[in-house]
Amino acid sequence: MELKVYKTDGTQTDKSAVLNPAIYGIEPNDHAIYLDVKSYMANQRHGNAKTKDRSELSGSTRKLFRQKGTGNARRGDIKSPLLRGGATVFGPKPHDFGIKVNKKVKNLARRSALSYKAAGQDIMVVDALTFDAPKTKEFTQILKNFDFQGKKILLVLDESNKSVFLSTRNLQNVKVLNASELNTYQLLWASKMLVTENSLKQIEEILLNN
Repeated sequence: MELKVYKTDGTQTDKSAVLNPAIYGIEPNDHAIYLDVKSYMANQRHGNAKTKDRSELSGSTRKLFRQKGTGNARRGDIKSPLLRGGATVFGPKPHDFGIKVNKKVKNLARRSALSYKAAGQDIMVVDALTFDAPKTKEFTQILKNFDFQGKKILLVLDESNKSVFLSTRNLQNVKVLNASELNTYQLLWASKMLVTENSLKQIEEILLNN
């Protein structure tokens, strides 16, 4: 499959980009996509909920009153879970919710998602995308040139560009990733992909060599 390469003003160049069928033309594996997205979302969970047990509380370990003869219930130290300000019984501990997915399954999931994008003609290739200074207005104009307003856009670069990142930071429906950071979740989130010509080569190298 070949795609025309465009300039950022929306006009075609005389170049075309060839999409490797081993990446963009496979039979998508929905189960691999499910596993990779499930792993991605689980790995976003922090699991930082934590309460203190008796050994972690600061306070005296002195027995509050003698065991017998007072008429009161037996009482240990002031850190007892039964007292206000005491320890928590069976409270939450930091927990890792991460799910491991094999590298080959991740690779298959990304290629499946890219194949869906290619089949739906949702990939647009630009020759280059660089800004001398952060300009959200200029990037918004680029989206207008490609009729991408109101759509979820995934911008894939071949290398980090601070000016491009800052230009898109205030745009809610635009995500910027390097080719090496491409993941299945973001591919499915986006309705359109805007890809630089050099990043296509990087994606091919990454997905065919892993």
